[in-house]
Amino acid sequence: MPLLKTATGRVRAQLREQLQLLVHLVRWLILGALSGVLAGGATWVFLEGLKRATHLRQNGHQWLVYLLPIAGLAMGSLYHYLGQRSAEGSNLLLDEIHEPTAWVPQRMAPLVLLGTWVSHLFGASVGREGTALQVSGTLSDGLARVLRLSPSDRRILLISALAGGFGAVFGLPIAGAVFALEVQAIGRMNFEAIAPAFTASIVGDRVVNAIGYHHDALAQLAPNVSASLLLRFAVAGLAFGLCAATYSVLTHRIKAILARRVSWPPLRPFIGGVAVIGLVLMFGHDYQGLSLPLVDRALGGDHLGFAVFALKLLFTAVALGSGFFGGEVTPLFVMGSTLGAALAVPLGIDGPLIAAVGFCAVFGAAANTPIACIILGVELFGSRAILPIAVGCVVAYVFSGHRSIYSSQLVHVAKIGHISGDGARLDDWHRNPRD
Repeated sequence: MPLLKTATGRVRAQLREQLQLLVHLVRWLILGALSGVLAGGATWVFLEGLKRATHLRQNGHQWLVYLLPIAGLAMGSLYHYLGQRSAEGSNLLLDEIHEPTAWVPQRMAPLVLLGTWVSHLFGASVGREGTALQVSGTLSDGLARVLRLSPSDRRILLISALAGGFGAVFGLPIAGAVFALEVQAIGRMNFEAIAPAFTASIVGDRVVNAIGYHHDALAQLAPNVSASLLLRFAVAGLAFGLCAATYSVLTHRIKAILARRVSWPPLRPFIGGVAVIGLVLMFGHDYQGLSLPLVDRALGGDHLGFAVFALKLLFTAVALGSGFFGGEVTPLFVMGSTLGAALAVPLGIDGPLIAAVGFCAVFGAAANTPIACIILGVELFGSRAILPIAVGCVVAYVFSGHRSIYSSQLVHVAKIGHISGDGARLDDWHRNPRD
C-alpha cells in the first residue's frame, strides 16, 4: 500500500505539472497570436506605404533627393522635440527585454513609420526591418500594458513582437522567430519565448499575406557541394565578416563624430542629406532606398565589381549614421549579395550561389545572428544550399568580431575563448575592454 500511494502521488504530481504546462502553452500561444496579428497588420500598412513612396521616387521624381536635407531636418526636429526615447529605435526594445524599466512610448510607432517613409521618398539608403520591429514592439507593449502583464511576461511579449515584425516584413516566419530569440545576446539564445515567438512570426507573416501583400520568391539553388567548394566559401566568409564589421564600425563612427561636433540633433540628418546628394551626383541613383535591383542583378549572375557593395555600404552608413530612420537588414542583403557577385570570378564559384550566401552571411555577421541567417537562407534559397550558407554565415559571424548593428546586444559568451563575456551591453563592453 505505501508503494501504491507513493506511485499514485507521483502520477498526480505529473498530471498537475502537465496541466500547468498546457495552460502556460495555451496562454502564450494566444498572446503570441495577438502579437502576430498586431505585427502583421501594422507591417502591411508600412509595406504598402513604402511601396508607394519608392514607386513615386523612382518613376520620374528622382529630383526629390535634392530635398533630402530639408526632410532630414524636419524629421530630426520632430524626433528631437516630440520623440522622447523613440530615437533609441530597436535598441530601446532590446534594453527593455534585458531589463524592463518603462513602457515603450506609443509615439514610437507613428514616428518611425513616418520617418521611414520620408527617408525612402527622398532617397536615403535605409532598410525596413527596424521600422517593422519598432512598430510591432510598440503595439505589443501597448497590449501588455492593457493586459497588465508582469515585467517578466512583458519581456516575453516584446521578444514575440520582434519575431512577428521580422517574420512579417520579410515573409520569413521561421527565421523571424529564431532571429528574435538569438539577437538579444552574443553567445546565448533565449528559449523562454520560443512558443509565442514562433506563433507571432507565423501569424504575422500569414496576416500580411492574407491582407494582400506577397513577397517575391527567389530561385531555389541546388549546388554540387564538395570539400573544395566549402573551403572557398570559408574564404568568402572572411570577406563577408569584414564587410559586416566595416559597416558597423563606420556607421557608429559617423554617429559618434556628428554627436560630438553637432550639438543640435536635427542638424545631423540635414548634414547627412547634403552628403547623400554629393554621393548621388558622383555615383548615381542606384544606391538609394532599398536598392533591390542590385540584389536581382547579383542573384541573376551578373559579375559586379567590388565598388558596388562598397558604395552601398557608404550610402547606408552616411544615411543611418547621420540620423535618418529605417532599417539596416535590406541594405546588408544588398552589400552581401553584391560582394558575393564580385567574389564569384576570383574564387571560381557560381555567381548566384555565392551571391545568395553573401546575402545571408553579411547580415548574420552584422547582427550576430548566424543561426537565424542559415535558416533564412534555407527559407529563401532551398535546403540543398544549406552547407555553403552555413559555412559562409558561421565564418562571417566569427570574423566580424564583437561588433553589431545593435549596440544594446549583450555579450554572454565572447567569440574569443580567453575573453570574458559577463553579460555586458555591447557598447559598455567596448568601453571597458576584457582580458
